[in-house]
Formats: sequence, structure tokens, C-alpha cells
Amino acid sequence: MIDTHSHIYSEEFNGEVNDVVMRAFDAGVEKILLPNIDSSSIKMMMDISARFPGFLFPMMGIHPTSVKEDYEEELEVMNYWLRKEKFFGIGEIGIDFYWDNTFREEQETVFRTQLQLAKEYNLPVSIHTRDSFDAAFRILEEESRNGSLSGVFHCFTGTVEQAQMILDKGFKIGVGGIVTFKNAGIDKMIAQLSPQDILIETDSPYLAPTPMRGKRNESSYLGFIVKKLAEIFNSSEEEIAKITSRTAQEIFRI
Repeated sequence: MIDTHSHIYSEEFNGEVNDVVMRAFDAGVEKILLPNIDSSSIKMMMDISARFPGFLFPMMGIHPTSVKEDYEEELEVMNYWLRKEKFFGIGEIGIDFYWDNTFREEQETVFRTQLQLAKEYNLPVSIHTRDSFDAAFRILEEESRNGSLSGVFHCFTGTVEQAQMILDKGFKIGVGGIVTFKNAGIDKMIAQLSPQDILIETDSPYLAPTPMRGKRNESSYLGFIVKKLAEIFNSSEEEIAKITSRTAQEIFRI
């Protein structure tokens, strides 16, 4: 299994990263992609990636909720690191109008700029949208006209119609712990897709799947998501793991 979205460098895992990585490995996770948040998270992300080469794969990006007055300085830091080190994607990027609309225009500017950087560096993107699908997809369409883009809509909770729009652009659907929540309804939307359309993720430390819901999430729980997808698609867990891992390797070139 490949966890395509995990923040195990965050402070919630301070002093426990080695144990968390070993639990993931023992649970059958063979690779973990680490999306960045902002300049404050880079050092920890890079440090743990260096400790586990070939297992942890860093990405570079600015999370939409980190976009504030200093967004230009944040973009400069991102550019510096992209020139300096190897990354496997641009993320976590996107637009989030759920928490705060104060920096709405700045979020759109930063999202567009990061899509342009993805084209410049030929990297896939991991896109976060919350109460913002239309705005994010409009910008993605505009930026796709003068260059190819690929990647995943991380932690997708939209409609079947929106999912098809994403797939038509050549992107994948990121599925995490929410698919296991009893009343979330995501399973019904996912059932209209195919396993080839999906990437699996934990988004740890957030959104732990059932039966771990309410606890700190970690990559070792990825199997619960695979189990639920196997039920949805009437398939085996081994087949779901194989298909989604192959897709992750193709998208992120790992």
C-alpha cells in the first residue's frame, strides 16, 4: 500500500516518528508521500525524509489556510527549496473557503502560482478544496490550457459529477478515512467510480478511519481504508492495494 497523503512530520508525532514509520511498514505500507504545509513545516519534513529514504517522499507547497499577508515570502521560500532539493509533487495546495474568507483573492493567486510551478518542474499536484471546488477547478482548467497538469484531488468529498470532471482532466480522486464513516455518504459516490480512479491516503494525523475514529490518525491505519474500498468494489483487499499502488507510482513517479 502507498499512503499518498500523510503529515507525520507534524508536532502531533514529536518523538514518535520512528515508531509511527515502523508501524506503517509492519502494516504493509511501502511508501508514504508527505505534503508540505508552509515554511514552518519544511525542516521537520525534510529531516524525517532524509532518515527514511525510499520510504518517505516529500512534496513542496503552501496549504491554502497558510496563505496570509506574507504569501509572497512563502512563495519565495517554496521556490528556494524547489531549486535546492528533489520533491515528488507540489502540495498541499488549493483553496479553502470553509475556515476563513479573509484571504480569498490571495488563496487563488497562490494556487495559480503553484500550479504554474508544477508545470515548470513537471511535478504532479495534491489539491485541497473545501467549500471551493468551483473556484479551484476554474483555475485548474485555465492553467491546463497552456501546459499539462496531473495529480490528485486530496480527501475528495464532492459529488459524482464533480468527480467525473476531475477524472476527465486526467486527475485522480484521493480517498481517506471519511469513506469509512457510517453517515458520510462518500461510499455511495465512490461506488460510481472504479479502483483505477482512486489514490488512497490517511491525511494523518487527521480523519482516522473507523474503527480508530476520534484517535490520532497514522499511516498504519491505511488498511482500514483498503478494506472499505474492497467492500465497495466487491474486490479483494490485495487487488485494491495493488491497483492503487500502481496508480500512485505512475502519478508521483516513485
